[in-house]
Amino acid sequence: MSETKYTEDNIRSLDWKEHIRMRPGMYIGKLGDGSSQDDGIYILLKEVIDNSIDEFVMGSGKTIEISVQNQRVIVRDFGRGIPLGKVVDVVSKMNTGGKYDTKAFKKSVGLNGVGTKAVNALSSYFRVESSRDGKSHAAEFEAGNLTEEEHLDETSRRRGTKITFIPDEAIFKNYKFRNEYIEKMLKNYVYLNPGLTILFNGEKFYSENGLKDLLGDSINAEDMLYPIIHLRGDDIEVAMTHSKSQYSEEYHSFVNGQNTSQGGTHLAAFRESIVKTIRDFYGKNYESSDIRKSIVSAISIKVMEPVFESQTKTKLGSTDMGGKFPTVRTHINDFLKTNLDNYLHKNPETADKLQRKILQAERERKDLSGIRKLAKDRAKKASLHNKKLRDCRIHLGDSKHEKCLETTLFITEGDSASGSITKSRDVMTQAVFSLKGKPLNSYGLSKKIVYENEEFNLLQAALNIEESLEDLRYNNIVIATDADVDGMHIRLLLITFFLQFFPELIKENHLYILQTPLFRVRNKKETIYCYSEMERRAALQKLSGKPEITRFKGLGEISPNEFVHFIGDDIRLDPVMLDKDKSIEEMLSFYMGKNTPDRQEFIIDNLKVEVDLIEELGA
Repeated sequence: MSETKYTEDNIRSLDWKEHIRMRPGMYIGKLGDGSSQDDGIYILLKEVIDNSIDEFVMGSGKTIEISVQNQRVIVRDFGRGIPLGKVVDVVSKMNTGGKYDTKAFKKSVGLNGVGTKAVNALSSYFRVESSRDGKSHAAEFEAGNLTEEEHLDETSRRRGTKITFIPDEAIFKNYKFRNEYIEKMLKNYVYLNPGLTILFNGEKFYSENGLKDLLGDSINAEDMLYPIIHLRGDDIEVAMTHSKSQYSEEYHSFVNGQNTSQGGTHLAAFRESIVKTIRDFYGKNYESSDIRKSIVSAISIKVMEPVFESQTKTKLGSTDMGGKFPTVRTHINDFLKTNLDNYLHKNPETADKLQRKILQAERERKDLSGIRKLAKDRAKKASLHNKKLRDCRIHLGDSKHEKCLETTLFITEGDSASGSITKSRDVMTQAVFSLKGKPLNSYGLSKKIVYENEEFNLLQAALNIEESLEDLRYNNIVIATDADVDGMHIRLLLITFFLQFFPELIKENHLYILQTPLFRVRNKKETIYCYSEMERRAALQKLSGKPEITRFKGLGEISPNEFVHFIGDDIRLDPVMLDKDKSIEEMLSFYMGKNTPDRQEFIIDNLKVEVDLIEELGA
């Protein structure tokens, strides 16, 4: 075997935009097509908005205007405006920005000066415009390359910064902005910045009560065990209640206005401090799981120069608050020890309801202890023999069950479908869980059934979600069933299971439906996979002659060689989202209650294979 030469010719120096475009994951995490809330196009939007939020935090600009039309994004704030002589540098020179000066930005979200550069480099069109002191300066770029500059010595435009960009389709394949994800992001911004107004495509987002409003939108008033406890202090805000119906814990955590979806040191300290404070208040050494069971809560802290564990800032790594506070853990613990304890003393009715909830959780835990032990042993044994779960290599041998943003679990039904996905998956990050027939309808059943039913018990164990969503092993949970009546029914049964016992998985946008092609249209030169009748007709027009048409009746009919295309870079996912106008109980009642005719009509109406199409193909 000849030795590969390694000379000066092998050494390359990339400029800032080349490096970002070659390694976008280093700056914005995964790319994606917009079907997931942490896909790159939303990170680009967030990076731009973060700068406008920092202006508001520093006392400049109470309104942010945002427009997203198709692929074009516009963000306009009314802050101080970028200093005119630095407009080009701020968006195109690394290690350049106002965030390095703590006098100008004390506790900002974006600290490394990379954000807008990444947006610029990863956009096919990017325009920055700053207005201040009666003057303006604008610049336009393509893929990070400056194409035009515009100077105005006099302008009547209000001061502030306006950013326009179009994510580059060469980087983000077949992407589409989903308003639901954008709206959730914007709601978090206004919850964390009371008094801020955000206008998104004409719709107004505003909050007066901060995290109290967040919880109010997260849980129905009828499902709250007691009124929301809302506590505010220096650089910290907390809101919490307990759910009457939810089983597991639900947390929303933030640092300097950034949604830390993977938690971090502040969330760990918060969970620990809640237990310690409540134990001290009641003078009882209650189990931590009994105290936190069914909790719905939120915490926001502000830290000087926070250290995050990734560029996308989803997990806090800092242990120090900065300034006069010693550590994150001590600050949160001292705050709750004083303020939560005082609240419970002043509100004995809430304290009584909380204690009864803890005692109820304790009784349920003891009643289930034998069943849970048997269920865990059964799940462990099944895992050892690899009967249900084909895990991904990133988890094999990992006793900590560390969650990775790129990990995916496909839930399949049937040996053939499971086999095809197993053979074609990315073994490093994609896992497969095989169902045995249709799952049980869990509507109205207690958590006991999760341990007694083998399918549910093993699925819960695979996901590692018994105690908390924090321990979730897979970021994406994908239901992969056939596009027929039976497949739709299995989807509804699985969605019912998650709604009934783990609704926060859906709230936090971890659950998806896999789209697979209904047709393959091909001739001797080209093959086109079609996901709808419209795409099939377009393929027939494109391919000359009489192309061969194959209709896939089930996932098992798609060979592993073909399946690899549908669960790889071009994967199409439909996120499962909660209807904000309906309670979980209302949705469960509709999907799995006694309204059989309505449900049958829903299933038929939502099938991707239409009756006339089946007849046309003679199926």
